[in-house]
Amino acid sequence: MIEATSCGGVVIFRGKLLVLYKNYRNKYEGWVLPKGTVEPGEDFKQTALREVHEETGVAASIIKYIGKSQYTFNTPQDTIEKTVHWYLMMADSYYSKPQREEYFVDSGYYKFYEAYHLLKFSNEKQILEKAYNEYLDLKKANLWGNRKYF
Repeated sequence: MIEATSCGGVVIFRGKLLVLYKNYRNKYEGWVLPKGTVEPGEDFKQTALREVHEETGVAASIIKYIGKSQYTFNTPQDTIEKTVHWYLMMADSYYSKPQREEYFVDSGYYKFYEAYHLLKFSNEKQILEKAYNEYLDLKKANLWGNRKYF
């Protein structure tokens, strides 16, 4: 078994959430959150920001750590046990551009219930829900978008 670590972001702009559509040679299709593998010398925050930017073109700001999800999957060579560390992030516009090299063919900002139902994986749905509730709490306390908060 191989252990792998990735980091990603739940990106929000004006209450809407950023999701990506991946289509790999019609074998894998589905809506996902941006995430990717930690590179040597990077901390988790740097990885999350870099991966969000690479996969979506969005330069986001980290608001806070949300938590981690874990899952396993099989490759022809081995079983991979993956841990993903997630951050709540804020974008400064609705702009996004899916990274074609990684087989992302669409991206966009959606209302919570739309993004929730679009997402393919239940662990990402749970993270989306947790992040969105954090966002609502910060917004209610007038802390969302307040630079003093982060």
